[in-house]
Amino acid sequence: MKSRKLSRKRSRAAIVTAAAASVVAGVALVPNWSAGAAVVDDPTVNAATKATFQKLADAVFTDRTQALVHGATTKQSTTRFSGDVRMSSTQSRDEHSALTQLRGRQNSLAKLGETYSAGNTRVTLDATRVTGRTAKADVTETTTLTYAKATGNAPKTTGFQSHHELTFKADRQGTWQLTKVKDTDDGGLAVNTLSKPSVKAPATGDDGNTTPDAPRAATTRNPVAVPKTGTTYDYKAMAAYAEKYWNVYNKDYPDFNGQGAGGDCTNFVSQSLKAGGWKHVPGYVYDYTKWFGTADIQSDSFVGVNEWSWFAQNSKRTKPLANVYQAEVGDVIQMDFNRDGEKDHTMIVTYKSNGVPYVTYHSNNTLRRSVASLIAAYPNAYYYAYRT
Repeated sequence: MKSRKLSRKRSRAAIVTAAAASVVAGVALVPNWSAGAAVVDDPTVNAATKATFQKLADAVFTDRTQALVHGATTKQSTTRFSGDVRMSSTQSRDEHSALTQLRGRQNSLAKLGETYSAGNTRVTLDATRVTGRTAKADVTETTTLTYAKATGNAPKTTGFQSHHELTFKADRQGTWQLTKVKDTDDGGLAVNTLSKPSVKAPATGDDGNTTPDAPRAATTRNPVAVPKTGTTYDYKAMAAYAEKYWNVYNKDYPDFNGQGAGGDCTNFVSQSLKAGGWKHVPGYVYDYTKWFGTADIQSDSFVGVNEWSWFAQNSKRTKPLANVYQAEVGDVIQMDFNRDGEKDHTMIVTYKSNGVPYVTYHSNNTLRRSVASLIAAYPNAYYYAYRT
């Protein structure tokens, strides 16, 4: 989301279903999972253990995805592998709650005219860290959802990548339990994410003249259309760039994801705008009326959420749109999650069909997510739309 100064800014029955043991009749059902032989001393996380950690993570996030799929059902599984790993009763309740919330999101989406007919999730284990009887597993989730009502030239799928940390704890007999699932992306904007987006304090502008407030955009469906007229920018090139690099980052630019960097969303959108014809305005990096970005140096306005908005308005390169549904390919949409007047996330429209814009963004890496889906997930956020 915000970078630099931080305003820059299945169900798979063979593995497990209902990734968290569902609460049935008030009793948490706790499935067992294998991960090698039990030990009395500090347990060893071997290859078999890691494989089971990965399978359990795959099941957790698969079921979260399936909770969004219209008509999908989950079934409790007691499939065992060799050994003994289980989900703690607390985490079982948490996952049951998560699935319930996601089914509610599915209903909200359906009311907005969006349903998914299928979902596919794949989880890879990136790293495992063990300290005594605690193991932390870093995983990457890659999910594709199929739009159920895609007609004509509408996108058939939407996809995203997100990163998570799973905590496992072992008892004195060496039995591992999954005790915590944590989203580790800056922001948390995956379709099946329930954690609240992180919001960090923005930088302060030098004066009131260079930091104008952008007007908020409405989120009602079917507003009066505002088609694009003649321009010097190549909007198809903007969209092509964004859809090329949505999950494979361009090495010609720095990556501001992770480790407190604040997120890569605005940096990514600026790159896309640059690919479509936005020219550098060189100068001092902290001057929000300047805009430039290379592998070695970037202005705050190139990588910061609010700073980009200030530059976009001062430079007259953008005009505000009254409604997010008026955005066309190449336009930019921003969000203020906690409605404090400071923007937290930047996205670019890379597709539009049947009056619905589809945005692509970093943090979480996401391709062609409908604006309707965003509004269903974040109904209380403030939205801002810019005609580029």
